[in-house]
Amino acid sequence: METFRPGPLLRPAAWVQVLVDAPARERTYTYRLADGMTAAGGDVVCVPFGSQLVGGIVLGCLDQLPTGLDPGRLKTVESVVGTGLFAPGFWPLLVRVADYYLVPLARVLETALPPGILSRARRRVRLVADAAPMAQWGLSAAAKSAFDFLRSQAHADFSWRFCVQRLSGGVSSLRELQARRLLESYYVFGETARPRTQQFVVLAGAGADLCGRSAAVVQCLRRLGGEVSVEQLLAEARTTRALLQKLDAGGHVRIYERQILRLAAPTASADAPKLLTDAQKQVLDRLQGATPGPVLLEGVTGSGKTEVYLQAIAPVLDRGESALVLVPEIGLTPQLTDRFAARFGARVRVYHSALSEGERFDCWRQMLTGEAQVVVGTRSAVFAPLPKLGLIVLDEEHDGSYKQDRPAPCYHARTVALWRGELAGCPVLLGSATPDLESFDRATAGRYLHLEMPERVAGRPLPAVEVVDMREELNRGNFTPFSATLQRAVAEMHGAGRQGILFINRRGYSTFVLCRNCGETLRCPHCAVSLTYHRLEAGDHLRCHYCNHGAPQPRACPHCTSPNLRYFGAGTQRIAAQLSEQFPTLRVLRFDRDTTARKDAHRQILEQFGRGEADVLVGTQMLTKGLDLPQVTLVGILAADGLLNLPDFRASERAFQLLTQVAGRAGRGSEPGRVILQTYAPEHPVVEAASTHDFRRYAAAELTQRRALGYPPFVQLVALQLSAAEQQSVVESAEALARRLDGSADFEGRLLGPAPCTVERVAGRYRWQLLIKNPNGEAGRASLRALLTQFVPCAGVTVAVDVDPLRLL
Repeated sequence: METFRPGPLLRPAAWVQVLVDAPARERTYTYRLADGMTAAGGDVVCVPFGSQLVGGIVLGCLDQLPTGLDPGRLKTVESVVGTGLFAPGFWPLLVRVADYYLVPLARVLETALPPGILSRARRRVRLVADAAPMAQWGLSAAAKSAFDFLRSQAHADFSWRFCVQRLSGGVSSLRELQARRLLESYYVFGETARPRTQQFVVLAGAGADLCGRSAAVVQCLRRLGGEVSVEQLLAEARTTRALLQKLDAGGHVRIYERQILRLAAPTASADAPKLLTDAQKQVLDRLQGATPGPVLLEGVTGSGKTEVYLQAIAPVLDRGESALVLVPEIGLTPQLTDRFAARFGARVRVYHSALSEGERFDCWRQMLTGEAQVVVGTRSAVFAPLPKLGLIVLDEEHDGSYKQDRPAPCYHARTVALWRGELAGCPVLLGSATPDLESFDRATAGRYLHLEMPERVAGRPLPAVEVVDMREELNRGNFTPFSATLQRAVAEMHGAGRQGILFINRRGYSTFVLCRNCGETLRCPHCAVSLTYHRLEAGDHLRCHYCNHGAPQPRACPHCTSPNLRYFGAGTQRIAAQLSEQFPTLRVLRFDRDTTARKDAHRQILEQFGRGEADVLVGTQMLTKGLDLPQVTLVGILAADGLLNLPDFRASERAFQLLTQVAGRAGRGSEPGRVILQTYAPEHPVVEAASTHDFRRYAAAELTQRRALGYPPFVQLVALQLSAAEQQSVVESAEALARRLDGSADFEGRLLGPAPCTVERVAGRYRWQLLIKNPNGEAGRASLRALLTQFVPCAGVTVAVDVDPLRLL
């Protein structure tokens, strides 16, 4: 059972603000500190809340009460019951995140902690085993009665609530026993955050006076090394728990509970460091000789960035420090974790949202104790409490998955990682073949150390990209999603026994269903979008990809009852089905959010493909994120146009990154790669740049345009999104907020909007947005924070703040 024991208490103050574990956790509460009691931010406290005692975390100490609070009505902190929930120096990071992203510290805290760790507080008490006998002298009658009762019980510890309700004198008796050091109290987390335990048995005596079955059990235990789990001994000795308990009572063995982990360390065959190319050596030498700070590693796909990460981390671990490795997708963690485990063994752990609450809690504990030296994880792992951090790596640093859209705080893991590196005094290595334009601009301006690896390892060429004009295919009468060029390439690949990838950035079977009689599109009842058609084993199904609403596919139009329904567009399901129809001997796998929803599905699909049990992997943008599949020689990009025409100033950047990254999956082994890029706009600048792998050409043109239009990285954006169930309330609140901003002398930003979001209604809530161009950085955010604090929207309207938004749809 995990406890956080009292540690050194740091700062004297009169009051503290506490995030309590209660249904209204959005709010923080102010409590009085008793005389002589001190606390610090991050301490675990036990506080009265209503009629019960709950756990909470101190957010800050107050020397003066906020205006309007009556000190006479404030409740007193019951006790400071633990420290050590955060690594040293971690608290300033959380405060900085809250300040920059304009959210309460409580929200940041809930994001940073593993889920379940703030479950309902449970205070327990236990008798002090080595208490002095004279401490019992002079106890009150009630306290003596309570003490005698507790001592008569078979078990050693009790819940605080049980003692208050059952013992003579209740709280008074408990406090008297505590004052005499006969009783101690401690705090445990709720059920979801308890460590898992297992019973073990250890040899405690020689067992010379034993005979029969008892002697045989002791002899078996000695043969097994003197200490094993109870289950193992029961099986090996073919005995019973009753006999083990008898041996325990006789002092021959001792049965005890030991904490075990739900999440074992990843295992993989041992792997020695690889011989580096000249470019890799130069990068590693400069990295190891660099001063702490941001480092942008720009390396083409297949240039060996992962090996650089591994060899950069090795000396960090030798110094007794730790390393944090972030990846954009859960699907990447199995491949990357296997490589790290092969190199560093049991010191590697994974941390991401697909783990159970218990698994994440176990990993958190291991990080605090230093047992986990290398943590590989997704966005949320940026808050991993690794002590003595020596290096942070962001693989595929350009990826938008590092930005949290909702709920608040809308933080970017790259930004937080840079702050962590600054606080820890360690390098932050940002790796990508297609760097984020903001990172690239900072690197070329000299704010980041800029390292390059312009060639693939072993002299392998980048894959040749053939652009196919789908307008010509249509003119030739080809109405399938596969051009003639792609069909021939798939046939050649299959005949040669190689593997391929087909990329389409839509999942499902068809993107929408339309009635050919009345013209109605089947739409989500909760969102302003059409429903996507999915073919499932349980039957045809319609699903909303915004709110996840689902419904069976109707046989007739719900509006006019006509059975004449038509399916338009193609997603991964349809592409996989049509590919199998056209090439019956081709073995096809899908890799999208539908097929990877189960736990460990990412690993299973990639391992299946890696073993050669499928010929083609059909998937969405999950395929673009750093996967290393050496047998893939062909990549087909089926519909590039869907990436190019979104109403967002970053659309072209995302399109270039996706096209370049997915193209980079081809030719990573001994055979050269080939990419077929299908588009209706072959003359588009993004298509032209991606077809030549020319990041510099694209970046120069795009940054010139952004500078002229006043977009990041040349100005900061802040998006304010208002939402409510009633459309009129949202409109009125958005217009009122715009007037407040325009009329404020302290607000110096440029306001765009208000306007409805591109998808105005999602999950039953209407959404309007204001976009602010903030030229003044921290000062501009401070004035915006003050204005938002004073703004009161209409009833039912929420205001979400997104600093540095990546998507404006």
